[in-house]
Amino acid sequence: MQLRQKISKTSAVLLSALLVGAFGTAGHYSRLLPEQITAVSGEQLKIAEYPEISCCGYPVGSDRAALSLFGVLPVKSVQVSRSEPLMLVASGRPFGIKLLMKGVMVTELGDVEDKNGESVCPAAEAGIETGDVVCLAGGEEISSNSRLQSIIAESGGEGIPLRVSRGGDEFDTVLQPVWSERSGCWRGGMWVRDSIAGIGTMTFVNKATGEFAGLGHPVCDCDTGEIVPVSSGEAVPVDITGAKKGERGIPGELLGTFTRNGCYGTLNRNNSCGVYGRLSPEALSELDGEELPMAYPSEITTGEAEMIASVSGGAPERYSVHIERIDYNSGDETKNMVIRMTDSRLIETTGGIVQGMSGSPLIQNGKLIGAVTHVFVADPTRGYAVFAENMAKSLA
Repeated sequence: MQLRQKISKTSAVLLSALLVGAFGTAGHYSRLLPEQITAVSGEQLKIAEYPEISCCGYPVGSDRAALSLFGVLPVKSVQVSRSEPLMLVASGRPFGIKLLMKGVMVTELGDVEDKNGESVCPAAEAGIETGDVVCLAGGEEISSNSRLQSIIAESGGEGIPLRVSRGGDEFDTVLQPVWSERSGCWRGGMWVRDSIAGIGTMTFVNKATGEFAGLGHPVCDCDTGEIVPVSSGEAVPVDITGAKKGERGIPGELLGTFTRNGCYGTLNRNNSCGVYGRLSPEALSELDGEELPMAYPSEITTGEAEMIASVSGGAPERYSVHIERIDYNSGDETKNMVIRMTDSRLIETTGGIVQGMSGSPLIQNGKLIGAVTHVFVADPTRGYAVFAENMAKSLA
């Protein structure tokens, strides 16, 4: 009798441990798996990175699917959408970025010494902060630093109504200029920027429409860190002359200059996943690169992949990389994958990922899966990448 009771208790303990372990495993997968999945129309729903996860079916009339571990243990319910994959030309070509801002961005505030010798900051007193964008001044749309300074200088000391954008929200305020004895003019106590330029890599082109995307992350102001609001812009050719190698703690960069003539097309958007524009008919007719289907995140796996980039001024080449981790639920939509450069040619030339390489497309199993976005300063051979789907969502 006692032996039977011991066996019964032991069995109960083992069963309880198995149940706790099973539910713990289910919870682990639930945290890893995405909340939403886009799948190719007509194909079976699966997540390539986790072949042990399968779809148990769809409730009638629902766009949700139940996922289970080995078809037995329920794990998660996810929202599913079906779509045909876009066909995109994987570029990898460096290009120059010239952006004119929509408004002018406040990069710094400063005091003005008034006629009484006191230091005041009119902009700060008007509630303006670094990173704000001045859209209107005296009812006039502002697109240049020189025009704003002219309005302040010609104010005669009268208050200037301003419309200011901060974090996507707008508010009205009044700037009260102060006469600067030192400068001999009316001052507003702020420095602003109206344009920005740099070098990045074109990720892909939709050959059917001429639309293209690059960088994989936003163009931000170097002083404020804020995303630059775009009024208009140009994508122009660049001559890459070499690369400054990245080292531990010191990011490298592609070295190059804008060409005097030529234009790839216009830039019209700058958001969290990159810069977007449209190629000119001439540039579209000369477009080279392979047209590939875009992979959805559920099709990507850790392991070997390739990056297309031009790091020495020649045509874009393919370099081997390794995808170390996939994060379906990243809080930053530009940091969906951790990648490591493994190609000795690239490491010898650049040391790894360098500035200007952002936007370099990533290819796996014959599909465009994403683009390089950031480098790990502590290890330039490693960095982040964005899903191609996240970039493609911003195509017009």
